[in-house]
Parts: sequence; structure tokens; C-alpha cells
Amino acid sequence: MNKHFLIWGFSFGFLAVVLGAFGAHSLKSILNQESLESFQTGVRYQMYHALLLLLIGTRKELQSKLIFYFLVIGVMLFSFSIYLLAIRSVVHIEQLVYLGPITPIGGSLLIVAWFLLALKATKIVSEKS
Repeated sequence: MNKHFLIWGFSFGFLAVVLGAFGAHSLKSILNQESLESFQTGVRYQMYHALLLLLIGTRKELQSKLIFYFLVIGVMLFSFSIYLLAIRSVVHIEQLVYLGPITPIGGSLLIVAWFLLALKATKIVSEKS
């Protein structure tokens, strides 16, 4: 399972750097400040969770399929819906209003993943004591 955590962690991290640079250099001149900040929020959360996936990928005792799926799907729903919502006026797809509810679903999955990780880590610490 650790291979999956690492592959997705590296992929999300790589893509966060690419999208962050794209936002800072290419989108800065065409998006309003609010949309640009939203885009950067998506990048930030994607990078945070890329690093978390890499950390978990190096610690076998923290790995769980459920945590993995919540993190990967959560990032995809949260960050990628934010990207699309932020650039929708630029790519002329204003009818993406249905993406609005997807962002909090992704965020909720990320919250659950962190909660499950905390439970797992606490259990490991308790067993070692």
C-alpha cells in the first residue's frame, strides 16, 4: 500500500508546484484577486495533503486504505473543484455552478481522513506505551 501513498503524494506535489506557478505567473493578469486567492487555496491544500501522503507512505503503521481513499478523493474534489470554479470565467464555462457543493464534500473527506489518521496514530502510541 505504501507505493500508492507515495505515487499519489509525489503526483499531487508535482502538480501543486506546476499549478502554483501557473497561477502566480499566467493567471495573475487575467483573474480577479478573489479568484486568484481561491486558486492558490486549492494549490495550498493540495500540497499539504501531498506531503501528508508522502509522510504516511514512509510509515507503514499509519497506512490504511480508507485514509488513502479519503485523502486522494478529498483532494480531487476539493482542490480541483476550486481550480475550475476560479478559472471558469476565463475558460467561458460559467455554468459550473454545480461544482460549488462538491468543494465542501471534498473538504469533509479530508477532515475525516485527518480524524481517522489521528485515531490510528493514537492507537499506535497507546499500544507502544
